[in-house]
Amino acid sequence: MNEKDPQFYLKPTFFMDSDNQIVKDFALEHTSEDMERKQKAVSLFYAVRDEIFYSPYDIDFTREGMKASSIIERKKGYCVAKAVALCAALKAVEIPARIGLADVKNHLTTKRLKEVMGTDTFYYHGYTELYLNNNWIKVTPTFNKELCDKFRVKPLEFDGEHDSLFHEYDEKGRKHMSYLKDFGHFDELPYEEIKRRSLDVYKNLFSKVDTTISGDFAKEAEEEFSGK
Repeated sequence: MNEKDPQFYLKPTFFMDSDNQIVKDFALEHTSEDMERKQKAVSLFYAVRDEIFYSPYDIDFTREGMKASSIIERKKGYCVAKAVALCAALKAVEIPARIGLADVKNHLTTKRLKEVMGTDTFYYHGYTELYLNNNWIKVTPTFNKELCDKFRVKPLEFDGEHDSLFHEYDEKGRKHMSYLKDFGHFDELPYEEIKRRSLDVYKNLFSKVDTTISGDFAKEAEEEFSGK
């Protein structure tokens, strides 16, 4: 398959709505004109990582709810939502970006989430690919620092040059996450396929397309991993 020109990935899409004022304001809040492109990318990575809190509960799985503008306004989301938000924010400051998807095994989820999911495999885990210095870089802005502290996991860092994809081990060297299958990158969020697979695999988590069970994932982590 021929690779598209990186400039193609500057265009806003329905889900990565970088032309929305909410997205533009968020991007401009965390960057400045005197920043180099790498500095902007790093700043936006940390902004999405830490200011949009990770939660696998209360997901708005409607088409509107999965738009970057909605996710940024809500200030919470799961891995795919946060990857979409970072893509849109990067596009808003003229950095090409696209979404990537992979199946991953997460060894340090909470007991409750594992029970309602019925597995510790996260299907269609989302990450972001961004284009800097003639190179595509893969990053995952999923787990905010506050949540990582509760899980006793070092938060992912990004230097603007190297991939930053997953926590392989926690602070005590225990296996944390591993990639099972990488589906590659997409021009636009494949919403219908993600929705179909999620509703099929996670029947106990999603009661219908726009509703998940409620919960406080950070509190669960704190209670379960305290003292470990």
